[in-house]
Amino acid sequence: MKMLLSTKGITICLFFFLLSLAAAIEIPLSVAQLPTITEQSHTQVAYPFDEDFTIKCEARGNPQPIFNWTKDGKPFDLLSDPRIVATNNSGTFVIQNRGIITNFQGKYRCFASNVLGTAMSEEIELIVPSVPKFPKEKIEPLDVEHGDSVILHCNPPKGIPPLHIYWMNIDLQHIPQDERVSMSLKGDLYFANVEENDSRSDYCCFAAFPRLRTIVQKMPMTLKVSRFKHANDSGSPNAAVTKANFIKERKPRLLIPPESAGSSSSVTVIKGGVLLLECIAEGLPTPHLSWVKITGNLPKDEPETENFGKILKIDQVTTADEGTYQCTASNPMGRVKHEFHVHVEEPPQWIKKPEGGVYSVGTNLVLLCEAIGNPEPTIQWKLNGMPIDSRTFRGRISAREISLTNLQLQDSAVYQCEASNKHGTILASANVNVLNIAPLILTSDGENYAAVVGYSAFLHCEIFASPAADIRWTKDDSIEPLSTLRYELNKNGTLEIKETTKEDSGSYACWAANSVGKRAITANLDIRDATKLVVTPKNPRVLKSHSILLKCQAEYDSHLKHSFKLSWRKDGDELPVNSTEGGRIILDRDTLFIPSVTQEDQGVYMCVARTSLDSVTAESWLIVLDVPDPPEDLQLSENQNRSVRLSWKAGASHNSPVNESIIEFEENRWEPGRWQELTRVVGNHTTALLSLAPYMNYQFRVLSVNAVGRSQPSKPSLRYATPPAAPDKNPENIRVEASEPNEMVMKWEPLKPMERNGPGLEYKVSWRQQGVEADWNEEMVKKHSLTLRNTPTFVPYEIKVQAVNNLGSGPEPNITIGYSGEDVPDAAPSGVSVDIVNSTLVKVFWFGIPRDRVRGHLRGYKVSWWKTKSMLDGKRHHPEKHFLTFVGDRNYGMIPGLEPFSEFRLTVLAYNSKGDGPESSPVVFETPEGVPEQPRFLRILNFDKDSVTLLWGLPKKANGHLTGYILQYQMINETHEIGPLNDVSVTNRSTLSWKLSGLSSSTKYKFYVKACTVKGCGKPVTEEGLTMAQGTYAGIYDGISTQGWFIGLMCAIALLTLLLLTICFVRRNKGGKYSVKEKEDLHPDPEAQSIKDEIFGEYSDSDEKPLKGSLQSINGDIKATESADSLVDYGEGEHGMFNEDGSFIGAYSGSKEKGSVESTGSSTATFPLHA
Repeated sequence: MKMLLSTKGITICLFFFLLSLAAAIEIPLSVAQLPTITEQSHTQVAYPFDEDFTIKCEARGNPQPIFNWTKDGKPFDLLSDPRIVATNNSGTFVIQNRGIITNFQGKYRCFASNVLGTAMSEEIELIVPSVPKFPKEKIEPLDVEHGDSVILHCNPPKGIPPLHIYWMNIDLQHIPQDERVSMSLKGDLYFANVEENDSRSDYCCFAAFPRLRTIVQKMPMTLKVSRFKHANDSGSPNAAVTKANFIKERKPRLLIPPESAGSSSSVTVIKGGVLLLECIAEGLPTPHLSWVKITGNLPKDEPETENFGKILKIDQVTTADEGTYQCTASNPMGRVKHEFHVHVEEPPQWIKKPEGGVYSVGTNLVLLCEAIGNPEPTIQWKLNGMPIDSRTFRGRISAREISLTNLQLQDSAVYQCEASNKHGTILASANVNVLNIAPLILTSDGENYAAVVGYSAFLHCEIFASPAADIRWTKDDSIEPLSTLRYELNKNGTLEIKETTKEDSGSYACWAANSVGKRAITANLDIRDATKLVVTPKNPRVLKSHSILLKCQAEYDSHLKHSFKLSWRKDGDELPVNSTEGGRIILDRDTLFIPSVTQEDQGVYMCVARTSLDSVTAESWLIVLDVPDPPEDLQLSENQNRSVRLSWKAGASHNSPVNESIIEFEENRWEPGRWQELTRVVGNHTTALLSLAPYMNYQFRVLSVNAVGRSQPSKPSLRYATPPAAPDKNPENIRVEASEPNEMVMKWEPLKPMERNGPGLEYKVSWRQQGVEADWNEEMVKKHSLTLRNTPTFVPYEIKVQAVNNLGSGPEPNITIGYSGEDVPDAAPSGVSVDIVNSTLVKVFWFGIPRDRVRGHLRGYKVSWWKTKSMLDGKRHHPEKHFLTFVGDRNYGMIPGLEPFSEFRLTVLAYNSKGDGPESSPVVFETPEGVPEQPRFLRILNFDKDSVTLLWGLPKKANGHLTGYILQYQMINETHEIGPLNDVSVTNRSTLSWKLSGLSSSTKYKFYVKACTVKGCGKPVTEEGLTMAQGTYAGIYDGISTQGWFIGLMCAIALLTLLLLTICFVRRNKGGKYSVKEKEDLHPDPEAQSIKDEIFGEYSDSDEKPLKGSLQSINGDIKATESADSLVDYGEGEHGMFNEDGSFIGAYSGSKEKGSVESTGSSTATFPLHA
């Protein structure tokens, strides 16, 4: 370091900076210096309720100053009174409030001195007020006549201002004041003229001194007002008239200013103060006061007056308020005037105060002192508190300037400048310290500094020196001064490194030198990573009442983690850490959550991250989307009979532009209170021309629509009534409905209220028989139907309906063709024949009835059939009819679902809208044999280790002559794998049991039995069982069937099956759709199977639906062929229908015969096929 200090010839760079210490840095207290007053009291009041009073005077200097006081310009010894308590090394003293302290009142000045000079304080005035009291006096009553002027004097005692005076009675009620009775600024109560009701004995003057916390009252005064002073002296009856002459009206006379002041007076006011000019006059009638400024700058506004115009008041007086003001008191008897010549003066004010500082030996000194005021202040210079003697002072002195050349150490002194006029004195001090010292570096050596990348770093080097020192900075081991543009040396010696980088870390040295000596300190700088911040999501758009979560993601230097803090602001205002606004905004460290956004939540949310070195912010603008506010200010214009223009002002769109406006109307003639949509306006237009209907009393409202939704409706517009007119249209949907053969009911849709167009709406109905009548028949009706009786059955009519109201008729109506009432057909189809398709299906043919015998619109034909007997046993059956309906004009139909090997009868009839016609003669036909149904049951009677005995029942319906049975069996295992199928043919139809031998022991088998006719074999019934092992009987009934879980499972299956059957039955009775395939499964004879697709595809009327695949014969003897006929051949049953295009809607239905198909055993199991 010593080597560096002694190094010479270092190049001076831009960062060598000459410091002017005269005004830059406060002198360190370690350096010898003049005293400086640092604190002092000002005017002080010694209130009687205070315990003591402190007079302050503090100063700094080196050596420590000694304090002295003067009172009223004379030395004041703080030890002169034991009630004075002084403070060591301080000029402050305390006066204890004991005994009489009025002798302490006066003007004090403090002097602080050391060997270099003396500093002087401003004057400190101590006011010791006395307790204000009114003198005890006897006040004689005032006895005056009506109309006299009176003054009640208050003469309040002296005290600390402000002073407030009140005139009240003994009950503390204020004496009413007005233009006749008022109080002057001095507190006297003036009566311009007295009245008899002014008489009272308790006029009290109260004086309040708020700063003294005191209110004092003057003795009550009595005022007696009489109409005539000596009325009792005269007994003349005309005395009242005589005395009345004493009450005379008179012109005004000024009481303030008094007449003795003449017609004008002068008033002086301090600039910045309050000007109060007062005029009070007496007279009868009561005078009126007015003010005017007659010279000088005239005020722009009327002057402010108080006290019923008797006081002119101007606040904050300026020189512009100088001039002549005139008050005028006038009544009908005359007027009186007084002029006030106002002069504005001001106490001294500084223009230029002398400024001290630190000066080097040999330099020059110039002190300036300049002040203004009115009157112009006088300037007095003092040196160390004493007037300067120009004869002995080595420098030059004038009223406004002191100068010294070639300053020396002994020229150090305190120079005081006082400016005074009659309104006050001001004091300014200048400490001139002449010093010659080596640089003092006030900043500690070895300071550690830190900054973040990109920010400025400040390394301090505060220096005091006289003469001024040169300063330079170096880095690390270099002796070269820092000289790039990123380095800047401030006046106080601080080095600023701009836009720091990591490379700026290191050790720095500050060097200071002047002609007396040199000094240096070091400083260490660490550069940290800058804090980074981002708020997500950025500028979100959120629907009102939805939630939003803002997250503040921050990165910061690990060294700064202890000082790292996050906070949130909204629109610049900081949000509390805890939840705010009743929990609406929830803050949790780096997240801000609003569970239900409102419009008030919209704004800029700022996340603020602070460390000990930097502070960064990130913003996100929350945009709240909502439906628009309702439109406002609906106006109607361009009024026409059938249109009006509606205009409105759009409400706030809430950040989603209005894309549509919906205009609704309500009219109170037809549907009061019901709002209906009239039209829509696309875009953000705010006007629309509305098309209106006649004879309506409208009012309108508007709803605005944006991407969020609809606004609330606007307030309704004014009502707008349109005039009536003839109808613009006629009724629509004219039709004929007939309930009886010889009548015709004409009906139509009535006009809507908006279509009536006027009062007295009726309908003109015209009709004539087509091709028969030439003239129209007409009738006026008010309802929307007309019934004609005694019309021919089912003949065409031409019909017209026209709307008519009081203002005219609608347009010429169109003609509608309608038919009179229908009757049931009166003829039956002929030529009925039946073709047998298979054992369950026939095709019926017939000849349709003539068109004139239909007597209405032909709807179709119904085919009815019933079973008469069974061909198997010849037993007759009770006839239960079934029918199918075939829609439209046709001559054939397919009848499915017949019982095989049975005799049937069949009829055909035509029907129309009115009902069914007569049936044709019955046709008898027989169905051929079919395949039998499955046996009723299959049971295993006995199991041996290699044989089994099977027992089965007869089929429920044989559907022909039985020819025998087919038995089949195959092995199965637990994985449901099956072995080859074995067949046994039983040709004896009466055999109902069979013993199968050659089986394997301990093996599970599945057995099948099916019945056969000449047409083929029916569905099998199945059962499973297990052969014995080593002579032990094992059967399905003694094994699984006796287990509790199996019994429960079977019960559950039975219940589920019953439920499904019930649902199917209900659906069937309600006309549910059934497939033809299910109908075919009920009678699976080979013939039906072979023509299944050829006739009708799928059709069903069975209550039991076998599993898929169960229809194919085990022997594969049933084969399907391609479809040959259409579903159009099938008609509509009692609960089912075909459409007119032939599509199937429901199966035929009818009464089932007793003993219908029932399933037994495991008849629904899937059959194995031959390999």
